[in-house]
Amino acid sequence: MTVAVYLPLLLPVLVALAARLTADRARPRAAVPGLVAAAIFSAAATIWSLLLLFLTLFDDLPAMIDLDSRTGMHLPEPVPDWVAVSALVLLVVALIRLERDVHLRRTTAHRLRNAGPAAGGVVVADWSEPLAVAVPGRPGEILLTTGMLRVLDANERRAVLAHERAHLAHGHHRAVLLAGAAAAVNPLLRPARDAIAYLVERWADEEAATGVGDRDLVARAVARAALATAGHPAPAPALGMHGGVIVRRVRALHSPPPASARWQLALLAGVTAVCLLLEATATADFVDVLRAWLAG
Repeated sequence: MTVAVYLPLLLPVLVALAARLTADRARPRAAVPGLVAAAIFSAAATIWSLLLLFLTLFDDLPAMIDLDSRTGMHLPEPVPDWVAVSALVLLVVALIRLERDVHLRRTTAHRLRNAGPAAGGVVVADWSEPLAVAVPGRPGEILLTTGMLRVLDANERRAVLAHERAHLAHGHHRAVLLAGAAAAVNPLLRPARDAIAYLVERWADEEAATGVGDRDLVARAVARAALATAGHPAPAPALGMHGGVIVRRVRALHSPPPASARWQLALLAGVTAVCLLLEATATADFVDVLRAWLAG
């Protein structure tokens, strides 16, 4: 097998670079789907490459060893056994991380959905912790705590609600879920996961600014919420007003809305195409080896 089977394991480095280039330049609405697709394809390529490397242990089955011991028979050994065993270990670790990530998100979402009864799609929980998040579900809900309500005035609350409704309306939790799953499979995708989490917040900020007709108001609400939630990380599956890269979000809201950046999207499409090409090449190499084994 050629080097093509190993390159997909490092391809997330290109995805991370593309994420950094698009995060503050492209329109969030356009960049998020492209980044999510690139991250998912890269994670799938990681699993497929590890699986192909593991399957090369097929030549160590007793029947294949017996065949190889015959006079004149020399079955191909595409990779050393230690590489195949290492691939198996990495594959198992990746799947365990994936299961843990999904379990954490489901558990936290269930806890938030049980915070109290909803009225008009909004749950007001009597918690001192300042929190304003969109909780996915059928239907989705907005969770506001009394701790958050105390730090916002009426107009800022309106901006916060518009922000959360944008998360629910566009299913941002799915983008964050897929990005988190991809990063769990291959840690090199963590920069892409973080960029997607930032971009969905920027997307909701822009939607809220359009809805309330005041970019400065949304920027002020974001800043106040960030100060209130300092030291209180947002729950894993929830999306909303909380701390983090607030300075970048506020600066963006004080600037004109981002223009379309087609070259960044073309870059993401190129990374995805390279991913598919490498996996097709690696699969073809493995099929050639498999044919040699079966012919033997």
